[in-house]
Order: sequence, then structure tokens, then C-alpha cells
Amino acid sequence: MPKSRSVASLLLVAFSLWQPPARAEIDRLHLGSQFDASGSQLTFRVYSARATRIELYLYSQSAGADEAAHLALDSDLATSVWSTTLPVARIRGEFGIAGTIYYGFRAWGPNWTFDPTWTKGSKVGFIADVDQNGNRFNPNKLLFDPYARELSHDPVTAAQPDGSIYASGPDHFLQDSGRVAPKGIVLAKQPGDIGAKPTRALKDDVIYEVQIRGLTNADSSVPKPLRGTYAGAALKASALKGLGVSAIEFLPVQETQNDANELIPNSANGDNYWGYATLNYFAPDRRYSSDKSPGGPTREFKRMVKAYHDAGLKVFIDVVYNHTGEGYAYHSDDTRTYNLLSWRGLDNPTYYSLTGDFQFSWDNTGTGGNYNTVNPVAQDLIVDSLAWWRDELGVDGFRFDLASVLGNTCEHGCFNFDKLDPKTALNRLARDLPGVALIAEPWAIGGGTYQVGNFPSGWSEWNDQFRDTIRRSQNKLGVDSLTTGQLATRFAGSSDLFQNNGRHPWNSINFIVAHDGFTLADLYRFNGKNNNQPYPNGPSDGGNDNNIAWDQGGNASDQRKAARNGLALLMLSAGTPMMTGGDEFLRSLNGNNNPYNLDTAFNWLNYSLGPDQKTFLTFARRLLDFRARHAALRPADFYTPGQLQWLRPDGGPADAAYFDNPDNHAIAWLINGADFQDPAAAVYIAYNAWSGDVSFQIPPAPAGTKWFRAMDTAPWMESASNFAVAGSEELLAGQNYKVAARAVLLAIAR
Repeated sequence: MPKSRSVASLLLVAFSLWQPPARAEIDRLHLGSQFDASGSQLTFRVYSARATRIELYLYSQSAGADEAAHLALDSDLATSVWSTTLPVARIRGEFGIAGTIYYGFRAWGPNWTFDPTWTKGSKVGFIADVDQNGNRFNPNKLLFDPYARELSHDPVTAAQPDGSIYASGPDHFLQDSGRVAPKGIVLAKQPGDIGAKPTRALKDDVIYEVQIRGLTNADSSVPKPLRGTYAGAALKASALKGLGVSAIEFLPVQETQNDANELIPNSANGDNYWGYATLNYFAPDRRYSSDKSPGGPTREFKRMVKAYHDAGLKVFIDVVYNHTGEGYAYHSDDTRTYNLLSWRGLDNPTYYSLTGDFQFSWDNTGTGGNYNTVNPVAQDLIVDSLAWWRDELGVDGFRFDLASVLGNTCEHGCFNFDKLDPKTALNRLARDLPGVALIAEPWAIGGGTYQVGNFPSGWSEWNDQFRDTIRRSQNKLGVDSLTTGQLATRFAGSSDLFQNNGRHPWNSINFIVAHDGFTLADLYRFNGKNNNQPYPNGPSDGGNDNNIAWDQGGNASDQRKAARNGLALLMLSAGTPMMTGGDEFLRSLNGNNNPYNLDTAFNWLNYSLGPDQKTFLTFARRLLDFRARHAALRPADFYTPGQLQWLRPDGGPADAAYFDNPDNHAIAWLINGADFQDPAAAVYIAYNAWSGDVSFQIPPAPAGTKWFRAMDTAPWMESASNFAVAGSEELLAGQNYKVAARAVLLAIAR
């Protein structure tokens, strides 16, 4: 038997024997606080494999008072779950908690042993801030429940501006945090429904990425008490549907430290506007709720989701499971001083990846310390919290920040990305969370983290190669070598990245700009970042220095044309397009490309539009409407040669010689509408990236049809918003069409 057949036979046998891992049970350890069906019993459950004692502390108010009661939890050695069940009548009567029940934990372990003589603020039982196994127990720090459904407040507030009270280390380990620490809020199931979730395929979506506070905080059409809130965002559903987007993607809305943003007047120092430092993975951020009472953020978030669902829009949220908001080492050479807010004080080696000696956080994301996505219990928290947002709060999809960490297979002292390992968080999420969109930011900072195109089936990815190819074509003519073949690959869905591992063009999340970089307008108005601006426009540290940007020689008309081209190429390409809030009306941040810390009117969307902005907004609406009406632009699979033809400007087929020549800067493509039940018999797109006009020979229209111009991004058509009203496209008189320098033509055959 030939060797190749033998190997094939063995593979068939192996495949027939292999079974995919079973879908894990959601909430398998039943962690958190939960009432029984009658509401008369309340159970608390928390995980720690390394604690030797955990006590539950109950409070009648969120801050400023000592506990109403505290009691030891029982440990289940088989599961490492610590728990107790209390009659609610006892909590109300004996403990005197008449209203909301707030709670936290204190934990002891090998580095700080339990002694019954210990009192708050004492060092009785202390051995070390951290031991050789990475344990960081400290009973002087009240810890909030990782599974709490809401948190009472942020760690740093106006009443408690010094966050070092939560720290270990020689200067802080005896400070007791109980009176000021954030506490879990015991919640019963909150009322309200989420409406009917849209069933539309991801390929048919246009994603609108925006920060929830910035969406409405400067919007005079929203009642002032609701601006910057979930309730305010709900009022934008109709307008966003009118724009033509079909999925709104909010920057992080899980609880984070942001109430301190305005503690220092006229300063952005230390402020957290974007929210990429999660404190609790179940709780909607209280800052974004007009109703800040216990349960208010959850109820208001659900009502917002329903408003979007009722308008036919999906709701995606940006989530951060690569690190937490608990922070990292106070000093790079000090193993002792870390914040203890929750996970680290309960079971540091379970919830965090540590260095090989267990003394420091392991960091290859650039965020200070990786979350331990390898550990099954730490994975549980990811899966359980996402299931909560999906099932209880109605979210339709998730975008994962620095998602390569989810593919890690090495728990401590190393990092190894493996998309095939079924035990990774990547594959577990794809198995355990059907029915939601999973979108990765497929990179981080450390070695082995850039994984664009290398995620497993079930995942879509931000495609930075689409972004950079389009930017290079527009902004680096004569500087970077770029071929029309490279452009064609991106326009057609990036088959080089997504076809060979069983995925589809719509798994490519195409974008030109995102929140962390230039706005669409600024990409073509600035040559480099301008982050050192005075408050409220800055200053903002960091930000990419390699923006592939160009100010178009300072010509305002060309800057607007370039923005039209960028948005047009995004919306006319195969894949799932994502745009950033405000790009539809040329929002500018004056060149600040990293405004993560600016919770100011400068950074909120400003709906007071000038004439050029209004013209561009009309262009954007018509462009998005065109994409929605033409299925030929939204293929479920990669185009076949019969469905798409690549053409030279002279009308001939673009062969390999043309594609591979970096001196060619013009390309056209023709999509057969009949194969997609498209209302147009054909769609023709011509892109001239050259600095001068280029004549394109348009091929004959399909039998019985004629060519009509839908769009031309050239300045001469700007007075008509560069886009014809649907149904009133102008008939093209001949087959030859001069496409202006750096412009895009769109025509349909009907």
C-alpha cells in the first residue's frame, strides 16, 4: 500500500475515533450570591483552591460603616468552593439589614495564616505578602465577589481618593479597606425583557463602534439627565438605523474605575474614558446608568438592548479578558506591593498568569499582567459572565480585546498560542456560547501574540491587514510598494487569511479606523499624531507612531475625498465592515490618536455639524443603504471566478502580471448580481489610486440592461453628496469613464 494511502487511512481512523470535547455546563460551580426559588434563603459561593479560611462580611450600606455581621464559610474540598446559606429572615432580623444587602470576603491562606485573635488592621498571622507559590492572602483587604451581579462603587471615589488602601506591601498591608472597598450587591432577577434578537447573518451587518458615554453626552436632542447613559443610548437606536448600521458595538460597559474621571478639575491625568480595565465581569457600569440604585444599571441596560432590538439592531460589547482592573506591581522590582481587590486576594495563581517563580504577574499584553485564561476555573468566569450578558442582558456579540491571550496553553512563566488545542478559552467559547458573534482583536504586544487569520472556526477577527493595505494605497503612493493584487485580495474578503481554515469572508472584520487611532477625518488631515494638546483636547500619552496617515498636502477638498474613498472601499468590500462613531460626519480629534483618558466634550460626539459634515453624512447614509440593498457585496463565501472578474482600466482581464506589478495603481472589478439575487444585474467598481486621472473602459452591461452611475467620489460631484438617490442613478452615456485622481466609481447594471 502506498505510504500516502496508509497515512490517509490512519487519519480517517483517528478522525472516526476522535470526539470533540463536550460542551461544558454554564455556571457549573454556581458561584456568586443567589436566592432560592422562594426568596427565603440566600446562598453565597466563592472559589479558592488555596485559601485556608474565608469569611463572609455583610453590610447594610455600601461605604462608611463597619459590617453588620461576618461569619466563616464552609469549604468543599472536592470543588474548592466556599459557601454558606442564610435565611433572609436572619439577615433582616438578627443582622439588622433591612434594605440592600452588600457583601465582601476576607481570606486567609499559607502566607497569612488564620488566628482567632486577629482584628482588622492587625498583622496577626502574617508571614509574607507573597509566598513561594504566589499566594497573596491578606485579611485586611475586603474582597468583592468576582461573580457579583453589580458592584456598589469604584475603588477610588471622591470620599476615598487614595487607592493605595487596597495595596499589600510594607507601606500598606495593615491598612484595612472594609469601610471603603467596593462591595457586591445581592440582586434578585431584575425585571424587563430584551426584545426579539435579530437573526440577521453577520455578513449582512455594518458595525458601529462607539463609547456609550460619548454617544450622547453632547447630544442636545437627548434629555439632559439621560445624556451619557444607557437610557440616552437607547434614544439613538432610530437614528443609527437611519444611518444604515445594523449592529452597535459599545466600548467596555462592564464595571471599571471611571467615577474618578472628574476628581481633578481641568485634568485628564489618570482618567479612564474607554474602560479597558474591568473590575467586574457581570456588572453593567454604574456610571453609565441614569438609575444608580441597586439593580438600576442592570434594568436600564436591558431596556437599552430592547430599544435596539426593537429597531432591528444588534448590540455588541467590547470585553476585556486578557487582564483585569485589579492592577499590577506598584514597582517593577517589588514583588510585595500589589492591589488586592478581588481575584488576587482570593486565589492569585488561579486567576492570573504568573512568572515562573510565582512572584510577579506575567505580562505579554502590555497591560501589566495576563488573566489566566488556561485555568478551567478562570475560564469558567469568562464563559459564565458572557452567558449572563447573552441570556440575561440580551447581548448579541462580543469583541475581545487583545484576544490572543485566550489561545494561551501555558499557565505560568510562558506563553504559547495554539488555536487547535480544544482546552483553550478560544475553543471553549466557540463551543459553549453558540448564537453569539465572537470577534477577536487578534494581537497583543508580546512575542507570539500577533495571530491575524489564525483563530479557530467560530471566530471572526479585526483585520488590520485590510486597514493597512487601504491606508498604504491612499496615503503612501510612491513611498510604499503595493500591488493591485494585494488590494484585490483585501477587497474580496482576504482569502489568504480566512479561507484555508474553514472560515468565510465575513469572518474578516474590515475597518479603516477604530477607537484606538485616528478618526476617519484625521487619518487624511494629519501626517502624525498630535497628542500633546492642552486639556480638554489632551494630553494623551502613547498612541501609535506608525499611522500610515497623510494630510493630502493640506488640501481640504482632497481630505474630504480621501475620507469618502476610505469609507467607500470599506463598504464595497467583501467582509463585515466596522466604522467608528462620528466617522459618518467627519468627526475630528485634531490629530489625537489615543484619547483613552479624555472624558471631555472634545471626545464626545458633537452633532452640531457644519455644511461639509452634513454633505458627508448624506454620502455615508446613501453608501450604507447601497450596501444593504446589494447582496452581491455581502457574499457568504469567497467569490468564484464566475461571480467576480478583475479588470484592468482598458477593460481587459487583470492577470498575474498586472496584479504583481507595483507600478499599477488602478483596478476595477465586476460582480455578477444574478448569483446573489441582487436587484442589479451587475455591480462595477473602479478604483483609481493614481495621482492623475485614469480612463476606465467599462465592459458591456449584461443583456437587456444598461450602466447607471451610483457614486463617484471625485470633488466635482460633492454638491450632490457624491452619491445618487436610490432609483435616480444617472445613465452612463458610453463605455469609457474618466475616474479622477484618487477616486472611486460605482455603477450598477439594470
